[in-house]
This record gives sequence, C-alpha cells and structure tokens, in this order.
Amino acid sequence: MLGRWRLLCASGAAQLFALSLSGCGSTGPAPVYDSFGPAPAGYYRIRSGDTLNKIAIRHKVSYKRLAQWNDLDPPYRIYAGSLLRVEPSAGKPNSTSNVDTRSAKKSGQSDSLTKVSVQTSSHRTAVPNRSSDTKAIPELRWKWPLEGKVVQKFRTGDRTRQGIRIAGRSGQKVLAVENGTVVYSGRGLKGYGNLIIVKHNNTYLSAYGFNRRLLVNEGVRVKRGQAVAEVGQASGGEYLLHFEIRRKGTAVDPLKYLP
Repeated sequence: MLGRWRLLCASGAAQLFALSLSGCGSTGPAPVYDSFGPAPAGYYRIRSGDTLNKIAIRHKVSYKRLAQWNDLDPPYRIYAGSLLRVEPSAGKPNSTSNVDTRSAKKSGQSDSLTKVSVQTSSHRTAVPNRSSDTKAIPELRWKWPLEGKVVQKFRTGDRTRQGIRIAGRSGQKVLAVENGTVVYSGRGLKGYGNLIIVKHNNTYLSAYGFNRRLLVNEGVRVKRGQAVAEVGQASGGEYLLHFEIRRKGTAVDPLKYLP
C-alpha cells in the first residue's frame, strides 16, 4: 500500500511539472519542436527496420563512411527516430562532423516540461553565484548532469530558454544531479524528446531532455551521479542535453545551483 501511495505521489509530481511547462497564464502557446518532422539537410531520420547498411545503400555511400561521419562504433547501433548524417560536414568531406550527430529522438525546449516534473564532475566553465534559496536546502548537493560546454543559457521570462543546453558526444551518459525518484520517463512531452524527470524533494525537480535512450523507469530511486540516459540530438542534428531545474514547478537558472 505504501509503495502504491509513493507511485501516486510521483505521478502527481509529474503532472504538476507538465502543467508548469505548459505556461499557464502565458500570452501564447509554448514553442514545439517536432523531432519526427523532416530531417535537416544532410541528415536522414532513421525509421523502424533500418540498418546502417540499408541506409548506406540507399544514399550510395559506404556504411563505414556513415559510421565515421556519425561517430558510430561496432556494432553500429542506430535508433528509430534519430538523425543520421548522410553527407559530410562542410569543409570536411572525409572526417567526422564538427557537430556531433545522430542518435536522439527529440529536441525541443518549451515550457511543457512541468508535467512530471556524464559523468560530470567538477565542471568549471561557469560558476555563478548561488541563490539564497539554494542555501535554504543544504541537503541537496547538485552535480553536473553532463561534462561539456554550455551552449545555451537560461533566460528569465523566455519560454524558449527554460533551462540550459550542454554539448555532448555520441553515447555519453547523462547523470542524475542529485538523489531522487524518477517521476517521468518517456517521450510524451512535445519539445523534449526522450525525457527524464527526477523529483529530489517536495520543492525541486530536475529534467533531462533530448535523450537518445532512457536508462531508468518511473518510480525508480536514483543516486547522485547515476546514469539515467544517453545523450541524443536536438532538431538541428547536434548532440545536446537540455537540462532544467524546477522549483515548485517554476523553471530556475540551473547555473545558480550547479557547482
């Protein structure tokens, strides 16, 4: 009975997260990025039943070249819904793309994340001042979810910048930033792709979007630093993690919390 109650509570937290993401009281709809829309120029959207060899034949290129362009290693796993580079990047016809490509299923950043609301160590690129409200919750020891460059920052009041985006690599693991319970694991929230949401306490949730693969299910307890997903792609084809921290359902600047 207790276990069922906990799952119900987790579900409620997930719904609250989604509602806050929907931007209640806003003047317009949240932006939506449909990861299953047309593939960008130079890319192919992988379909169910595809193999690297089939795609290579279709595009008249060797499967080894496709693997090189997409940083794929044997056994060359690909995932339906992901983007695969099928043309060399500009200026580098025989090398891997400058922008990491392929394997995510979603992209998008909108304020619809509230529904449920890599190994990283000491990432020192940006160390903003901690907010007073972070200090009020001393038991939370935030950890970076991914080791990489922050390529987009949070912007207060901008519904297209409710979190930060961190550049990643193919196969890189996304880590839980603190201990908590997974209250959402799926791809039902438009604009976030394969999404993980972790509830840390009654105040804070963290969200991890644009994932290629989800490694944990709803209801599972995760530990700080535990791998919860694999980095996927944004709509432009680059490998990115979209990361948010929500305080009582409202998006806050993650850079004020991460070490």
